[in-house]
Amino acid sequence: MPIANIPEIYSQDQEVSGDLLVYDFKMTNDVVKSKVNLSMNMFSFLQVGKKQVHFADTSIAVNSKQSLLLKKGNWLWTELLDTEAIYYCKLFFFSEEKLIEFLQKHTKSGSPHRDEIPYFVIENDDYIITFLNSLSVLNTAPSDYTEQLLLVKFEEIMLYLLYKYEQKFEFYLYSLISKEVSPFKKVVESNVHSNLKLEEIAFLCNMSLSTFKRHFTLEYNEAPGKWLQDKRLQRAKDLLHEGLLKPSDIYLEVGYNNLSNFSIAFKNKFGISPKEIY
Repeated sequence: MPIANIPEIYSQDQEVSGDLLVYDFKMTNDVVKSKVNLSMNMFSFLQVGKKQVHFADTSIAVNSKQSLLLKKGNWLWTELLDTEAIYYCKLFFFSEEKLIEFLQKHTKSGSPHRDEIPYFVIENDDYIITFLNSLSVLNTAPSDYTEQLLLVKFEEIMLYLLYKYEQKFEFYLYSLISKEVSPFKKVVESNVHSNLKLEEIAFLCNMSLSTFKRHFTLEYNEAPGKWLQDKRLQRAKDLLHEGLLKPSDIYLEVGYNNLSNFSIAFKNKFGISPKEIY
């Protein structure tokens, strides 16, 4: 059975940002247990037909009265015709970066993660039906406006579901954020004791400085400047306690361009100067 890479197979001819994509999926035959590599989180707004999905050790089945929000990853899913001769759903994909931006803007960062279920079942209602109908404007809008409209629509549905399901939905959204040691965290933590500036670490993460700061705060629940300074000053204190190096030997290593600034920051944090330890 071939593996379908989604949404890549849908996005080739659409002039949209790589962070958001809407696709109308239709079929006239049952599709049983497709292998799907889902590279973005995805709303599956089922409108006609039935769907069953399997992820690791869990599964869920829905009909046209329900929709799903699915976590990115490897899925098996079955799409079935119901009483109609067609299966139809709207798929709305969003990147982890857009999710993080939304959570930073509209929720309290650092909400606790609960049991990680890879799907969230949404009960379709009049608001959601109206929302789905409004997405049809994307098919006729000039490409210059498509990306902006998509962002507005993404925020609209996310805010509505937060209102509808409250903390349950908020906790689920936080659970979607990758928690394995990500390339982002590897880069940050391998440079904790270097003399690289924030802008330079952001560059190594392939991020702008503003995106890096947002992502960092969500990962570590603290601003990156203070977090790095505390880690580096603690490292300096440990080195000085070993008695092998002088303050003048280590200030560059822990991220300071001159001994005076290092000494001031050290005394502000620990209440004593570096010389008093060495």
